[in-house]
Amino acid sequence: QVQLGESGGGLVQAGDSLRLSCAASGRPLSVYYMGWFRQAPGKEREFVAGVTWNGDSTLYADSVKGRFTIARDNAKNTMYLHMNSLKTEDAAVYYCAARLGSPTTNWYHYNSWGQGTQVSVSS
Repeated sequence: QVQLGESGGGLVQAGDSLRLSCAASGRPLSVYYMGWFRQAPGKEREFVAGVTWNGDSTLYADSVKGRFTIARDNAKNTMYLHMNSLKTEDAAVYYCAARLGSPTTNWYHYNSWGQGTQVSVSS
């Protein structure tokens, strides 16, 4: 099973940008469909973005379309989430996840998870 680790979270102001990284080890990232999820206090974990193994197809939650970009570099075994125009409602713990299978936005279909990285956005 692949091991995942997120980094890049922090405290930013509304309107700022941030880039999250997800580094994989144990298995090549290229065999997995990858996704980013987030969970704010008192809320359910929600899908943010997903990308196919070769990066040619992406999915985004409506709330982040046009502001966030998911990307992956299989040679570096790393996935990224570029977040622009951050809003206070984007504040959450962000998780990267991997699954062997077709694209899905359902978090319970993912097999491997990172420990999460906190993103805080001040107004």
